[in-house]
Amino acid sequence: MSNPGNPKRFLLCGRPPAPVLLAATARILFADPIAFRAPANLKGKIGGMAGNTTRIPMYACAIADAEIEAAVDVLRSGNLAQGERVRDFEEAWSAKFGVRHAVTCSSGTAALRLALQAVVRPGDEVLIPGLTFIATASAVVEAGAIPVACDVDPETWLIDLEDAAARLSARTRVILPVHLFGNPCDPAATAEFAKTHGLDIIWDAAQAHGAAVQGSDVAGWPLMTCYSFYATKNLYLGEGGMVCTGDDALADRLARMRNHGMDHRGLWVERGSNYRMMELQGAIGAAQLKRFDAMAARRRSNARYLQNALADIPGLHCQAITPGATHAWHQFAVRIEPRNFGTGRDGLAAALSRSGIETAVYYRTGINAQPYYDENFASGELPVTNRLSVELLSLPVHDELSQEHMAQIADAVRNTCDQTTA
Repeated sequence: MSNPGNPKRFLLCGRPPAPVLLAATARILFADPIAFRAPANLKGKIGGMAGNTTRIPMYACAIADAEIEAAVDVLRSGNLAQGERVRDFEEAWSAKFGVRHAVTCSSGTAALRLALQAVVRPGDEVLIPGLTFIATASAVVEAGAIPVACDVDPETWLIDLEDAAARLSARTRVILPVHLFGNPCDPAATAEFAKTHGLDIIWDAAQAHGAAVQGSDVAGWPLMTCYSFYATKNLYLGEGGMVCTGDDALADRLARMRNHGMDHRGLWVERGSNYRMMELQGAIGAAQLKRFDAMAARRRSNARYLQNALADIPGLHCQAITPGATHAWHQFAVRIEPRNFGTGRDGLAAALSRSGIETAVYYRTGINAQPYYDENFASGELPVTNRLSVELLSLPVHDELSQEHMAQIADAVRNTCDQTTA
């Protein structure tokens, strides 16, 4: 039974490996659940790396009682493969975010792969931002297309449409904007760009759960929107992904392609693979979605605190938010100019670590400088991407942190600047 007085029974801090969630669920089923409860206070917790004690961790997977019980119900049912719980999650997501179809799959990378496979042909080119996780590019390659890395805007850190226009060719078929760190791209400008050049749009929303512009959630933007539910995301299932679309025919194809390209008769009718989501993930997702609004509100509150507290620090710049946007705040990243701040990004990270505050770097290398991309798909210089890759640092902002934690982070950042510029 659930315990309303202690809703968090299993808490992972730091960077949890994907198998931990399933292993913990099995232990809860076959052992005493009380033994795995964790207090809400994060001080002194053990991070994702063994022996890494972190006072303020970068991430925390706080699995609520209802989610544990939903997973246990699946294990006890004996029905582990994709089925009713996954459909429940898809329907709940569609209803909550106002999208006609939500097609789950095994990971965010699988979501990108499925969406791309639905529209590209071998040799087509896909415009992507240079500042993104490698999955954005690798999914393009796996779909048989060619990733073309574009530079990003120096303020929003999102794909620069002017730079993208200069990289168009007769083979360009898709633009794949990334809502980096949860900051949604400008839907009107991107749609106009795509219409002008005859392109389809696939939105990478792996970090943008609940992001919107002028009240329009990114889940419903045409043509397709792809999500990840990895253990560090704003809604976390350990692993998992989803493609959202308003196109009935596309939704049918996506559902087939995630299941080996088979139709309802069990006939192999098109190219596909096994990208199905497990019932455990669907059950946890449907349960966690019920508290998503509270989780998102806490992230927004934490981000506002940091924005205000860090606003006047010389040499420190926050991400510019797209006008009219609701930022999802998957990451709260700051850009550090060493000359004015007093030390560089890595110096600040080291100082915060000494204060017991974990940080992270996204991304140390732009797509254009990744070895595989550089060897196979050279696309020229990306000066803004290159600069940001040595200046950005992400601070903790997740929903398990309080205003007290935010104050501690802000004070430590300010003290580092004061000490290094004294």
